[in-house]
Amino acid sequence: MDPVSVGLLAALAGGAGGEVGKQVWTGLSELVRRPFQRGLGTVDVSAVSSGEVELAGLERAPADQARAQALSTVLAVRAAMDGDFRVGLQQWLEAAKLVRAGDGDVSNTISGGTFNGPTLQGRDFSGVSFSVASAPPADPGAHTPRQG
Repeated sequence: MDPVSVGLLAALAGGAGGEVGKQVWTGLSELVRRPFQRGLGTVDVSAVSSGEVELAGLERAPADQARAQALSTVLAVRAAMDGDFRVGLQQWLEAAKLVRAGDGDVSNTISGGTFNGPTLQGRDFSGVSFSVASAPPADPGAHTPRQG
């Protein structure tokens, strides 16, 4: 399983994604708080962090990349040791894909010609509408060839 993106963790901890982001973060919090799976054989789970400390640390300081990295690492270790957690984490990652956390490139270009009307540049817009007055009528005599 690939590690959870440090950027995604930091963005969600910082409140990215609005209500959906908050729900996704809550889902991760609940997953981390689940006890380790029983029957791990000779593995001493007491030596492995559940992730609760790292999760709380990132909640307190969401801009701290070191805390986000620590949580990502703990999640990867726990997923490697606990099959139930790994499945839950994979399901959580699918839900997290619904949240745009500022990861992605945007390139806006307007060139050539004359443009009349509103222009909106950015990424991931929703609920946007424009009211535009109609263009003034063309002067019919401006393009009429002269006779003579």
